[in-house]
Parts: sequence; structure tokens; C-alpha cells
Amino acid sequence: MPDDRDIAYYKKRLEERLAVIMAGKAAKNGEGPVKLDQTSVGRLSRMDAMQQQAMAEAADRLTDFERQRIGAAFKRIESGDYGCCVVCGEEIAEGRLRFDPSVLMCISCAQKAEGK
Repeated sequence: MPDDRDIAYYKKRLEERLAVIMAGKAAKNGEGPVKLDQTSVGRLSRMDAMQQQAMAEAADRLTDFERQRIGAAFKRIESGDYGCCVVCGEEIAEGRLRFDPSVLMCISCAQKAEGK
């Protein structure tokens, strides 16, 4: 597990990323479903709008997943398990944590999970 000085760095990075996510979510409030009034919009415009909506929904799902990972990272910090792989228990490389402080697995377990 990283020492207390590193934990403060990772915690700050996690808090900053969570703030960005929450600000983006707040800015998106008010976006509704695509209007399908055939008299006001052509078929291709509606298809384009539906595709954009589907892409926005996929991006929202990824953002929600990242928010959940950040929450899990905060729980691991509190429990003292932060910086350890959730699969094998080995310490996660510092470079990997610096790249993504919410990472759950060491590189070996991540590669195995991806089937590489």
C-alpha cells in the first residue's frame, strides 16, 4: 500500500475527478428525449438526433461507472486496502495508480481479465 503522503495525493486526484464528473452531470440536467414530431424534423435529422442521444447515454453510463470506481477507491482508502489489487492482493504499481487512481487491479490481473 502506498504511504500516507501518496494516499493524500491519490485522494486529492480522486476528489478532483469526482468534482469534474458531478459538474458535468449538473450541466447536463434538463436534456430530454429526442422529439419525434415528423412534421417538424426530417427523417435523417431524427435519426441523427437519436444517434446523438444514444451516444450521450453511453457516455453517461461510462461516467456513472467511473463515479462508482472512484467511490470504491475512497472505500479502499478508508479500509486501508487502497493500492492493492482486488483480485490477487498484490501491490498495484505506482505508475498505474498515478495514471488512474481508481484502478482496481494490478496489470497482471487486468490482462488476465481481458483475456490477454
